[in-house]
Amino acid sequence: MLSLTSKERSVLGEIALLLLIGLGAGVLAGLLGIGGGIIFTPVLYFLFSGAGVENPVIWTIASALFCTFIAASGSMVRQYMQKNVFLKEGIMLGVMGALGIFTGKQVLTSPYYKETEFVIFFSIMLIYVSWMMYRRGKDTSVEVDRDYTDMTAGRSFVTGGIGGFVASLAGVGGGGVMVPIMNLFYKQPFRKAVSISHLGMIIMVTTGWLQLALEPGAVSGLTDFSIGYVDFGAAFPLSIGGLAGGFGGAYLNLKINRKWLQWGFAVLALAMAFRLIWSIL
Repeated sequence: MLSLTSKERSVLGEIALLLLIGLGAGVLAGLLGIGGGIIFTPVLYFLFSGAGVENPVIWTIASALFCTFIAASGSMVRQYMQKNVFLKEGIMLGVMGALGIFTGKQVLTSPYYKETEFVIFFSIMLIYVSWMMYRRGKDTSVEVDRDYTDMTAGRSFVTGGIGGFVASLAGVGGGGVMVPIMNLFYKQPFRKAVSISHLGMIIMVTTGWLQLALEPGAVSGLTDFSIGYVDFGAAFPLSIGGLAGGFGGAYLNLKINRKWLQWGFAVLALAMAFRLIWSIL
C-alpha cells in the first residue's frame, strides 16, 4: 500500500484546496462576467506574502492573470457553444485593453507600487465592484428589451483601457469594471456584455502575463515551475478549477435569477476588502 509523507499529504491538501477555490472563482466568472481574479488574486497574495516571497505583489498579479486567462477561456468556449459570441467587438475591446495593460505595467514594475499601494488599490476596486453588483441587482429592466447596439471604437477604448489598467495593477481580468460600464453606461444587454468582456479579457490578460513572464529580475516563487514572475505551480491548480467552474457558470448564466447572487457577491467583495486592509494594519 502506497504511503505518503506528511509533507506530501500537505502538498496534496493545498492542491485540493486551490482546485476548490478555483472552481468557485470560475463559476462566478461565468455567471457574472468577471475573470475570477477577484478571488484568485487575494488567495495568491496571501500565499506569496505568507511564504516570504520577494516582490509578492508582482508574483501575485502575474500568476493571477494566468489563472484569469484559463478561466475566461473556458467561459468563452461555453459562450461559443451557446452562440453568444460577438467576435469583432470582443477583439476590439481586447486590443484596447492591451494598451491599458501595458500602461498599468509601467506602474506595477516601478518602485512606487508595493504591498501597501496594492492592498489599498485592490480594496478600493473591491468596494467599487461591490457597489456595482448591488446596483445591478436592483436593476429591474428586462434584458431582452434592450437593443443590441454596437460597441464603437471609442466606447471600446474607454472600457478596455480602464479594464486593462485595472487588470495590470490588481491581477484581475477587468470584467468587474468592464461589464458594469458596458451594461449600465453603454446600455449593452448583460449577456452580450459578459461575452464581449470574456473575449476581450482573454486577449488583454494574455499580453499581461506574457509581459511579466519575460520581465527580468524574478528570483524565486513558491514552486520551481516558474517563468519570470508567473508561478505556474501555484497558479495551475487554481486555473484548472477555474476552467471547470467557468463552463458551469456560463451555463447557469442562462438559468439562474442573478439578483441574490449579485447581492451575495457584493457582501463577499466587501469582506475581502476589509480582510486585505486588516493585513497591512
